[in-house]
Amino acid sequence: MAFTASDVKALREKTGCGMMDCKKALAQTDGDMAKAVDYLREKGLAAAAKKSGRIAAEGIAFAKTNEDNSVGAIVEVNSETDFVAKNSEFLNFVETCAQTVVEKNPKDLDELSKCQLTNGTSIGELLTEKISTIGENIKIRRFKRFSGFVVTYIHMNGRIAVMVNADVKNDLKDKEAVKNAIKDVCMQIAAVSPSYLRKKDVPAEVLEKEKKILKEQGVGKGKPENIAAKIIEGKLNKFYKENCLLEQPFVKDGSMSVGEYIKDVGNKVGSDIEILEFVRYEKGEGIEKNQTDFASEVASMVK
Repeated sequence: MAFTASDVKALREKTGCGMMDCKKALAQTDGDMAKAVDYLREKGLAAAAKKSGRIAAEGIAFAKTNEDNSVGAIVEVNSETDFVAKNSEFLNFVETCAQTVVEKNPKDLDELSKCQLTNGTSIGELLTEKISTIGENIKIRRFKRFSGFVVTYIHMNGRIAVMVNADVKNDLKDKEAVKNAIKDVCMQIAAVSPSYLRKKDVPAEVLEKEKKILKEQGVGKGKPENIAAKIIEGKLNKFYKENCLLEQPFVKDGSMSVGEYIKDVGNKVGSDIEILEFVRYEKGEGIEKNQTDFASEVASMVK
């Protein structure tokens, strides 16, 4: 039995599954709509599609590197409940995603979804399987990959994950000392959440906005122009110390900045160390959570 594009569309509307899955289902069942629905259900695709609209704001942020710290990946994978986020099957899936990013270097989520594992299953197919077996909507929200000298840190069982990339310019004689120092920087990022790496990374429009706020607050008002400019400069330096990683007071030793700490470690181990970039993921940040109480929702379903 032949099928048309209209049949594919109708099956999609009936099941919520993707166009390609619907087309495959109709091809496998000779265009029989009822059998195609059964096919999608048997594959777990229909069940997964029904869950796909539900808000997933829990889950974990996770990061890892390869053995020699030359490549690292950070991912956020969301689930509907914190309970599922502690499930070993879910955690293994998250680690598989991160390992795939390390090994395959996908450019975006769509490419990650298509990445093949050693058993021939794609990440997208594995995700569908996990949604079906675990029983909750699960989403791979974002990822990042660095290559260089990469160190990662996971805080509070995956509430926050951090990844830092550094350039070690000279021959590295004490890798562990450098690794530990950058781990300290990761912990700083987890705790203080800087917005920028260094002063020059702050966009001009952000600085102009800060200056405008300071003027509206009356900073330097009534002072000679040169004095007022110095007062505003001092306030901007405070802004840099709060928002730029390398300018921030080092949490473990407030007598020096993070930049000074890294330089000091480099002097001690005989290697020039430069922090190149960092990323900090906090699970669920920016996602509007469903306020429905999960226990109440389950109770209402039982009733």
